[in-house]
Amino acid sequence: MKIEEMHIGMAVRHPQYGTGTVKALTEQSASIQFSDAIREVSPGLSDLLPAEAAASVKGLELPLKQFVADIVESTVNRFGISKPDEVVGQLAARWRKGTLVLKPADPTLQPKDIELEVFFHKIVMMRNNLRVLEQKINAMDELSAADKFDLQQYITRCYGSMTTFNVLFRDKEDQFSTQKR
Repeated sequence: MKIEEMHIGMAVRHPQYGTGTVKALTEQSASIQFSDAIREVSPGLSDLLPAEAAASVKGLELPLKQFVADIVESTVNRFGISKPDEVVGQLAARWRKGTLVLKPADPTLQPKDIELEVFFHKIVMMRNNLRVLEQKINAMDELSAADKFDLQQYITRCYGSMTTFNVLFRDKEDQFSTQKR
């Protein structure tokens, strides 16, 4: 392995010392933290190999972990998937800091209190996941138009079932609807 192919934080595998993490680099050697000690290794002379996958995209080389993180972030942004703090902004003001109480019919059992912000976040995530599912179904070339229509009916029924929770939303356009937008 060439020193130029390495970066700090990279996982590497040495034939004698096992797997380690690159802590520092110089022009000729790498300081690598192995399970027993930090060792100075000359990558070109030691049969050192990467212990992590790397991606190369149109001449751009970076660790797979960073590559995947960048893709996930752009996907989350593209589909409008919200973080918990962002979701609470869609909750109608009258429900903020409220509690949902689930009271069992059996008086010997304790009721369950759930913060409405937590419950609302789960409802919004279900809505977002239904939207992604709908997009995936529509994008599947393997499905016939009739199959897509059939699957869409199930999604529409799910939206219909979720309209009970529309009272929690601040804005009408964020609510569940069985109508196409």
